[in-house]
Amino acid sequence: MTRFFHSVVLLLAGLATMQAMAWENHSLASYRAFENMPEVASAPSVTVEPLEAFLRAEEYTLEALLASQEAWGLTSIEKYPARPAELAFKADPGRSDESRRLAFLRALRVAPDSRFALYTQSDPWNPTSGTRLPSAAVSTQTEATGSGYRYGALKSGELVAALTVLATATGEPDLGLDIHLFEDSPSDWGRVYGFGPQPYGNPAVAQDSHIPFHSGFMHESRLVKLGIPTVRRNLILLRFHQFSTLAALAFRTGHAYWGWRFAGLSLHYLQDLTQPLRAALVPGEPNTKLLSAQALALVGLPGMKDELVQLRSNRCLVVEKYQSELLLRAAANKQETALEKALRNTDKDRGYTDWSERYMRDVVSLQSSRAALALAQTLTAALPAAFAADAGFDLAARETGSNLLSELIKRDSPERNRLDAALAETMANFGTHSRNALRGILRASDPL
Repeated sequence: MTRFFHSVVLLLAGLATMQAMAWENHSLASYRAFENMPEVASAPSVTVEPLEAFLRAEEYTLEALLASQEAWGLTSIEKYPARPAELAFKADPGRSDESRRLAFLRALRVAPDSRFALYTQSDPWNPTSGTRLPSAAVSTQTEATGSGYRYGALKSGELVAALTVLATATGEPDLGLDIHLFEDSPSDWGRVYGFGPQPYGNPAVAQDSHIPFHSGFMHESRLVKLGIPTVRRNLILLRFHQFSTLAALAFRTGHAYWGWRFAGLSLHYLQDLTQPLRAALVPGEPNTKLLSAQALALVGLPGMKDELVQLRSNRCLVVEKYQSELLLRAAANKQETALEKALRNTDKDRGYTDWSERYMRDVVSLQSSRAALALAQTLTAALPAAFAADAGFDLAARETGSNLLSELIKRDSPERNRLDAALAETMANFGTHSRNALRGILRASDPL
């Protein structure tokens, strides 16, 4: 039975693979979510500081903080994979900046080739001039076509708006931080990080390898959790805790640039959970169908499984691209839509429980998991037949994909209107929970 359920994980891996980017280009939405938030809008500009300078100045406080993060993981995350003792961050003022940086990244257990460049992600509503950076300067990953990323160079010592640092950083974890971190990954670091085998997805595929850090299936049934124990690990909670506590430390110790940047990094993971397809394994498909598909695949009949994977691939890709293209078009045309209004709307911010370390699990994840089925159904109803029902249609491989998305945007139908309303509601949750989390980080940074 255990082997059978492990095989089901492989089926779910294929389905989860197509959710690799959740919200494409978080920064686009983050600019709108935070631009009118007083704590951000009134914050003074901050002085750009290289990561190496921050690490050098706070080496001893970082040693204590990273030790406390590991203790938190052991007590707060179910089935937490302990960090190997040799990866603990130890203060050593005599080492080089390069060695200190590597020790820090290894202690966090993120990809050691992560760029952490000094850069901005331009707000398409208010594009800035200046030196442009190529994607390779800030990311280890190939940029998705039509993603809207525009990188600008920063220099150490210059001033930059807090909003720019925060919004830019919310997109940063998709630039390679969580790639190939498992023991079966094709990387040297994955073999020593202690995360064990990759719980789902193809270890050879970079984007598959980051999914376990960017999804959280916290509200599946007891039967699913029993049969698929890997869904109980929830490494997304670890990442939020790591970067949010780093943000609070940076603010407390006078490193405002890294306070806002680490805050943005942490918020990325919370924002991923506001995407309903990130918080539920297979919305819209009964468990019996998944189990049947996997059983047939195990005896050499993979047709049903392959169809499920392809259909889910198309649907997930559409919702990501559709949301991103709507935001980019609104910015290009300077026309505010329901999405922008939803992202800025603060009416619901105080309608939730006060921020605590349980907020991501008990509020964000629960809300998203309950919305997943309705979103899946609405999305399917709004799509052209090829997207929704043709397992032979591979949207990701079609050069016509962007044209088809343009046609969907032009549609004027009850189904498309319901999809737009569902996206607006989800964007409202994105904004509300991001602001509430930031308020929690800022409170934690107050020494009083």
